[in-house]
Amino acid sequence: MKLNIALLAGDGIGPEVIDQAVKVSNAIAKKFNHEIAWTSALTGAAAIDAVGEPYPDETHAVCMAADAVLFGAIGHPRFDNDPTAKVRPEQGLLKMRKALGLYANVRPTFTFPSLIDNSPLKRERIEGTDLIILRELTGGIYFGERGRKDDGNTAFDTCTYTKEEVERLAKLGFEMALQRSKKLCCVDKANVLETSRLWRQTVQAMEKDYPEVTVSYEFVDAVAMRLVQWPSSYDVIITENLFGDILTDEASVISGSMGLMPSSSIGVHTSLFEPIHGSYPQAAGKDIANPLATVLSAAMMFEDAFGLKEEAQAIRDVVNKSLAEGVVTEDLAGKNKAYKTSEVGDWLAANL
Repeated sequence: MKLNIALLAGDGIGPEVIDQAVKVSNAIAKKFNHEIAWTSALTGAAAIDAVGEPYPDETHAVCMAADAVLFGAIGHPRFDNDPTAKVRPEQGLLKMRKALGLYANVRPTFTFPSLIDNSPLKRERIEGTDLIILRELTGGIYFGERGRKDDGNTAFDTCTYTKEEVERLAKLGFEMALQRSKKLCCVDKANVLETSRLWRQTVQAMEKDYPEVTVSYEFVDAVAMRLVQWPSSYDVIITENLFGDILTDEASVISGSMGLMPSSSIGVHTSLFEPIHGSYPQAAGKDIANPLATVLSAAMMFEDAFGLKEEAQAIRDVVNKSLAEGVVTEDLAGKNKAYKTSEVGDWLAANL
């Protein structure tokens, strides 16, 4: 099979971790007799520096022509520390989500047997955790009307959702639940927010089409608590943009490191695969960043974008082997030897 993949390395550690995912993907392609055509493009602060725009038209054209997008990370302290900046890397991410129709962020959370004691939570609380959070990406408060008034002393951000946006995400959630343990949890704040009441009403109306799925409805504050008390009680969670942004980061530390969790964003035009960590600018260029989340994002890409399940499992198996044998970067090494980012990538590719 020929795989046409757009490669958006981005900022900070993005290029370093993306390089390792490319090594692993090329090793898989060689092992299973596939051909990968990589096309690189700029985004984030790197794109602002080059052309003044965080998601240039040229990058969008590359993404639209690809079968899938493999993405690193964006962000730079000089923008974070300048509240007056008119152009920001994160604007490129929002623009890309809108332009590609990336409406559902798929964030799995699971544990690794060899690292279960690295988690900040007790072993007995997290054993057996295997859940997916589906976060809506194109609506909500991040895309609503916003501004300042009263001479800049009052600010407002508007949260807006349509029934169609909720149905689109919920349909994906129901379908995923059918393939798993047939449990779906809709997370909202329906006791306060009108948008949440629309979410709950819409999902309730869809239940009849999925009679095998048991659906629960929980407030976001209760879920935030239960995720650290009893994460294995959840299977598939669906929620709106802001709540999903917060809950997915909370869930990510269950495994013991944000550097381990992959994600995908399902799109109308194409889908994007990326690690959940940020650009970690403090580590950029030091060859110390954990590449495993990006490598596992490539595994998701092989399976979800191309239907290549055996190839995806081969990547997951070699990642588990690297963890079991201690071939890890400094964030996981403890008192043992810490491998460089590039060394981990080389080892994974060689062991495939």
